[in-house]
Order: sequence, then C-alpha cells, then structure tokens
Amino acid sequence: MNYIIAIFRSRYATLNFSNLLRANNIPVAIINTPQSINRTCGISVKFLSDYFGKVQTLLSRIDLRSFDGFYSLTVRGGKPNLIKL
Repeated sequence: MNYIIAIFRSRYATLNFSNLLRANNIPVAIINTPQSINRTCGISVKFLSDYFGKVQTLLSRIDLRSFDGFYSLTVRGGKPNLIKL
C-alpha cells in the first residue's frame, strides 16, 4: 500500500490536522516521523494515497503555518522509502 505523510513543525497543528481529516471521513494514523526527516515535531499524519487530492483541498482551506510538506511513503523489504512531494 502507498501512503502519504503530512509533516508539521508543531504537535498542535499535527493533531488539529488529524482531527480535520477524521471529521471529513478520511482514515488517518498518527505516527512517529521517520528519523530521516529531522526538522519536525516528531509526529506526523499518515493516510492512504487514494485520499491525497481530498487532503490537499482541505489543507488549502485552512491556515497551518507549521505545515512542512507531504512525503510519499512506501515500504519495500521492510524498509521505508520516502519521497518529498
């Protein structure tokens, strides 16, 4: 499965964004941010890539200054592969 993770510099913003997605029927998980991304608050929002368009639309409607970007997350051979989108 392919996932997208949303990265924030603030734990508060991460949790608020997670709640926004859940309120719009998008299943999410709060995960530890991968160590290779070291400029964040330590947690991120993970969701299926199928919802990416809807998530981008929701993000454009709110002001989250601590948003730091999206990453594509795939796991192959037990190792995560991250690509900045």
